[in-house]
Amino acid sequence: MKSAKRLTRINDEIMREAAEIIRSEIKDPRVNTIASVTKAVTTNDLKLCKLYVSIMGDDAQKKEVIEGLNSSLKFMRKLLAERLNLRNTPELSFVIDDSLDYSYKIDALLKRAQITAGSD
Repeated sequence: MKSAKRLTRINDEIMREAAEIIRSEIKDPRVNTIASVTKAVTTNDLKLCKLYVSIMGDDAQKKEVIEGLNSSLKFMRKLLAERLNLRNTPELSFVIDDSLDYSYKIDALLKRAQITAGSD
């Protein structure tokens, strides 16, 4: 079993390198700078890694960026294998991270509740 510290370190390194690859190496026009990697979660056996991506824009733009990222999976995995010192490079998958949108909605609701409470 892998140590928790080691897995955390690997997740952080994968997240950092994946963000750099998305920012500077991927030339797909569907993937632009509005996408950022927020978290990487790797299985204990290091076979699979989910990359959580925060994407600014509407649902159509998010879908387009994810399609662009999915089309570059093999390229990204190859670059990660070159940059990381791992015996096996995990298979990658992308998940849209909606936590930022959720926090904006909660913030707006709290502000609206505060305004309503202030007018009483």
